Amino acid sequence: MSHNTWLHRISRQLVRPLLDTPVTPNHLTTARLATGVAAAGCFALDEGRWDVIGAGIFVVSMLLDRADGELARMKGTSSRFGAFYDLATDAISNSCVFFGLGIAAMDGVLGLWALPVGFLAGISISAIFYLIIATEARYGNGTASFDARAGFDPDDALILVPIGVLFGLGDLLLIGAGVCAPLAVLVIGHDLYRRGQRLSAKRRSGKSRKTGAVGVRLKQAD
Repeated sequence: MSHNTWLHRISRQLVRPLLDTPVTPNHLTTARLATGVAAAGCFALDEGRWDVIGAGIFVVSMLLDRADGELARMKGTSSRFGAFYDLATDAISNSCVFFGLGIAAMDGVLGLWALPVGFLAGISISAIFYLIIATEARYGNGTASFDARAGFDPDDALILVPIGVLFGLGDLLLIGAGVCAPLAVLVIGHDLYRRGQRLSAKRRSGKSRKTGAVGVRLKQAD
């Protein structure tokens, strides 16, 4: 995902006071996981007060999701493990949120179908993050990032979750996620596959040029 969205810019300012403290990016990532799961639990209760609390917690969780990377870049402590941990907690947190929405929606128009729809949305989101993790593990950090448009990236669409819950649109939100998340897996998966093909071709081309240059030097030496 992009590192220059509005949420990243806000998080960047929020983590500046942490630069000279023992707080690490992984601490923030763990807090992101805890708040994401807590928000899911609040949504699952399907009560007005807990919906408001859950919405607030989820917004904090989204900010923490951006803050860990910002702190890592500011402190110069970015690592492959940190990137993997960040993406893994994203997958778990966001999946749990849709599971929670599915549980809450079982008393609505979807009935018992709400749970499998929430499960489908959650699994689809996990699949997206798995594809990103696999791509970056193979080709390097940042190779699966997406450019921000108007200060937003695809991941920022999750801001619709707390908004939808606060306005009592949880069922509609769940249906939309159940339809759009699997489609997003296909679109993003295809995009990442094409990136992988291009990066593999570039690597092969680089190796060929290097091998050719070595051959020329050896020939000249003869």
